[in-house]
Amino acid sequence: MKKDNQSTVSEFILLGLPIRAEDHSLYCALFLAMYLTTVLGNLLIILLIRLDSHLHTPMYFFLSHLAFTDISFSSVTVPKMLRNMYIQNPSIPYADCIAQMYFFILFTDLDNFLLTSMAYDRYVAICHPLHYTTIMREELCILLVAISWILSCVSALSHTLLLARLSFCADNTIPHFFCDLAALLNLSCSDISLNELVIFTAGTIVITLPLICILISYGHIVATILKVSSNKGICKALSTCGSHLSVVSLYYGAIIGVYLIPSSSTSSDKGIVASVMYTVVTPLLNPFIYSIRNRDMKEALKKLFNRAAIST
Repeated sequence: MKKDNQSTVSEFILLGLPIRAEDHSLYCALFLAMYLTTVLGNLLIILLIRLDSHLHTPMYFFLSHLAFTDISFSSVTVPKMLRNMYIQNPSIPYADCIAQMYFFILFTDLDNFLLTSMAYDRYVAICHPLHYTTIMREELCILLVAISWILSCVSALSHTLLLARLSFCADNTIPHFFCDLAALLNLSCSDISLNELVIFTAGTIVITLPLICILISYGHIVATILKVSSNKGICKALSTCGSHLSVVSLYYGAIIGVYLIPSSSTSSDKGIVASVMYTVVTPLLNPFIYSIRNRDMKEALKKLFNRAAIST
């Protein structure tokens, strides 16, 4: 019998985090504080880069876009999760669920490409320092960001259009705190073989290839550092990569934790916890990593505080 392509569900039920009902208020306050810190911290990074002319370099150009992406990334899932926990209403309309999935994929992919662009910037800065200003010119930086946006939009749109053609018959319960693509496909009563093929293909392009490029970049960086005879040169090289490498480790570590965990019911809670790591915790930690480990950001922050103190 041919299945109807028109969805029969008007909303989905998000089961949310695996926590007890009596603890919702506590976790709601905790995640609200984390979300506000994420937004304010990343906005501060954008403001510092905007105001301090010493930060008008390719690395900080990419960092400002990464900060904006992290704000958007968290804003796609966390406010809805907080609302559901606060009013105890886990439903989400069909159209809102599809839109949330689209923007979640968009900003996830954008994060991958921006981190890759930053790795390339560090590779050029350390391995080809004499040609850095020639290679990393403004036009190339803008082009890399534009390509990142285009590829991310195409990837997210392809998943969204393919999902929109599927039928959702009876079960509309999503065992997650947001509309995850894999969870939605598990609820569909249509043939999802094409969706799975696109997931594999797009996953290779937007996750595997960027990770390989980052690893290759740092392989060349390590090889170059080992050729430096002075300890001062090694420390300077490591200081320029430390913040980026920390963020890459956090982000890809959490993603690998999600996608390498089997999709059985016994491990679903672990998958949700891993998802919290890269949707909530990583965007929260990024401003602290770049401010604590980065001398230029510290100096820009001191200038901002001094300017504010003088004006008052």
